[in-house]
Amino acid sequence: MSRLRILLLAPDANPESISLALEGYSHGEALAQLHAVTLVARSCNEEALRRTQAPFHVIEAIGMPWLDRIYAWSLRWIFKDNYHSRALTPFLYPFSLAFEWRAWRRMRTRIIAGEFDIVLRLLPANPVLPSPFPFLLRNCSVPFVIGPINGGLPWPQGFSQADNQKSWIDNLRDLYRFLPFARSTYRRAAAIIAGSSQTYAEFATYRDKLFFVPENGVSRSLCSGNVRPCEDDSKLELIFLGALVPYKACDLALRAAAPFLRSGLAHFTVVGDGPERNRLEQLTNSLGIEESVSFCGMLTHTEAMQRLRSADVMVYPSVREFGGAVVVEALAAGAVPFVADFGGPGDTVRPDVGFKVLLTNESDVVSQMEGFLGELVHNRNLLHQLREQGISYVRECLTWEAKAQAVTRVLQWVVRQGPKPDLPPPKLLAVGSATP
Repeated sequence: MSRLRILLLAPDANPESISLALEGYSHGEALAQLHAVTLVARSCNEEALRRTQAPFHVIEAIGMPWLDRIYAWSLRWIFKDNYHSRALTPFLYPFSLAFEWRAWRRMRTRIIAGEFDIVLRLLPANPVLPSPFPFLLRNCSVPFVIGPINGGLPWPQGFSQADNQKSWIDNLRDLYRFLPFARSTYRRAAAIIAGSSQTYAEFATYRDKLFFVPENGVSRSLCSGNVRPCEDDSKLELIFLGALVPYKACDLALRAAAPFLRSGLAHFTVVGDGPERNRLEQLTNSLGIEESVSFCGMLTHTEAMQRLRSADVMVYPSVREFGGAVVVEALAAGAVPFVADFGGPGDTVRPDVGFKVLLTNESDVVSQMEGFLGELVHNRNLLHQLREQGISYVRECLTWEAKAQAVTRVLQWVVRQGPKPDLPPPKLLAVGSATP
């Protein structure tokens, strides 16, 4: 495989952060193991990027002093560091454009001189944030690729968890199509990489250059070496790991587990914090399970992984999850996932590694999960089998190395160094009918 010279746009990539910032860095690092990658990131992330001594060919730090200060001040004082705010995406639009314009001005001479084979925009992953790069590259021979992008998941009907989280601004999402560069971003892109079945369906009109690569990945080092034995007479260790916000639906997980918690057959650990914590603690009291539930609050990533390795099952019925990185981490740690068959977790979990429930209504979801939990309570051989298969599945398909290999196949096709890869999504959804 020949090494490509990649100009990688990932403004928020940061190895010391969480969520998409960490994902962007991890993906970029895996690509840098295979190719000569020039990473273009915000100057505020430069120190963290250089501390890791990652194998990037060059790190280009883009500084926007006044805009960076406005950005940081607004996140702290307007959004109160609430990265779940639905209004954050339109707020980010001008900052995203400004960053890429600065990046173009910094790199255009080298791009035009032919120093790069391809431009890949890795971050932001949200498809409603367009890129001016395809337009700016229109007179160059350097192709532009975007992705994996992920977003556009509709809100399921009939769930209070969704109703309590949905914002009026969600109704304006489709207006992004009229923003500057929104059309040229995808029309001029040489390839579009979708990170979910939903996003793949949304961009199906570009199917000739559309590919699926999952948004989330995990470091191979996090995959458990030996599966912890499952004793028949031990309690089933359940865990929920995530922000305690309505749409994560931790309340449904507690209600489903309640019969086993009351009877002493299981113990439930809740890792995370948020506005729902008090209500969830009151729910455990009303269900009579407070003695069998431990609320741990926020933990470091290392501590959270230790908790996952000690768990048998991760109960995570989030009703609207784009990616669900924690599901991949649970599989890697040997915790069998229980998820909703919707969005990212529905794409990730297969029948041979975990359980998926249909998003019908709240009481039915609880009933479905209760039935699946009962299977594992009384069949530890099945639990052990699912755990082993989940770890193998992650090692083969969901590491950052595997993801970088898949993206490489797309990039090689774009620059005519390889055949067109066959990378379909796990589910083929009809355009506009991705609601469960």
